[in-house]
Amino acid sequence: MTRRGLAVACLALALLTGGCEREQRDYRPKPAQAALTRTISMSDIRPGGGPAPPTVHNAYEQNAFAVSEGKQLFRQFNCNGCHANGGGGMGPPLMDQDWIYGSAPANVVATILEGRPNGMPSFRGKIPDNQVWQLAAYVRSMSGQLAKDVSPGRSDHMMAKPPESSTERLPPSDGGVPHSAMSPQ
Repeated sequence: MTRRGLAVACLALALLTGGCEREQRDYRPKPAQAALTRTISMSDIRPGGGPAPPTVHNAYEQNAFAVSEGKQLFRQFNCNGCHANGGGGMGPPLMDQDWIYGSAPANVVATILEGRPNGMPSFRGKIPDNQVWQLAAYVRSMSGQLAKDVSPGRSDHMMAKPPESSTERLPPSDGGVPHSAMSPQ
């Protein structure tokens, strides 16, 4: 091959590879930077009858890697000790449509950070913000609130229920006491 032929081949290769665009993945998207105290709402009643606060979106809910990390954190922080792998134990179940404190991402994050009466400890200052949002994304995936392509599959040793990715999406019923907590009269 001549020098000119080699130069043309190199130029053609450079043009071909220069036109390719590499996939950009953001493995660590920034957690929502919102004042959660203004966005969490348990009812439509607002002081002064003002407009509803803006909805906080969790960027991690669109990232399969982040949801899988949330699944690992769920086990590492021993959340399954109280929530029995999402099926409910001492803590409420996380696989159903009954959400006592709200199903919005901001409500789940607030529950993790602030804790709840009668057992849920506060993890504020103990878990970094990005991990709190990853946990919240995984918790919402357990009840089918995320898209199927980002929800992790359930580990074989936890097959009490089909995987999160095959959970039917049901509209959550926010507030109130779950049926499992009511005592027979």
